[in-house]
Amino acid sequence: MTKTRLEAFSDGVTAIIITIMVLELKPIPGPTWEELAGLRHVFLSYIVSFLMLGIYWGNHHHLIHTIKEVRGGIIWANLHLLFWLSLIPFTTAWMGENHFEKKTVALYALVANLCGVAYYILLMIIKNYNPDNQKLADLLRKQTKKGMISLILYTTAIGTAFIHEAIAGALIISVAIMWLIPDRNIERSLKE
Repeated sequence: MTKTRLEAFSDGVTAIIITIMVLELKPIPGPTWEELAGLRHVFLSYIVSFLMLGIYWGNHHHLIHTIKEVRGGIIWANLHLLFWLSLIPFTTAWMGENHFEKKTVALYALVANLCGVAYYILLMIIKNYNPDNQKLADLLRKQTKKGMISLILYTTAIGTAFIHEAIAGALIISVAIMWLIPDRNIERSLKE
């Protein structure tokens, strides 16, 4: 398999995941602002999840450009990541429909954490397939550091959700902010 095929498949799955999420946004029964305001939890959870998926899509794109050849381990690690990302629409809808109830926020944080673990595994497998590439190793070390911080924040959000959902939500959003801009160092390294 070529890396362009891997990237195209991943792009397609991500597009389907986003499509499933937007299809969960049901029209409101009436034309009033009050009825629209009643969907604020649904819209907020959608926005956070859309942002999260966009961040994974952008960083995945940059990461795949570091690959010279695709091996079985990369394919399976990529599928592992896509599996956890595919659960985002379910947790998004459940959390939004239930107005950020504690258990729904905890499950959302757990799935986000498992997405992060899967991305980290993909990073490590790509690193292991490129042992002599020092530039790649340096770049992946930076992403690994951000990844570890993310996992700590997501894990904290899981437990915190049972204490106060808003704090857990702030932790989840802080991870998104940290990853918002893809690592341009990968692009610069590949041009050299």
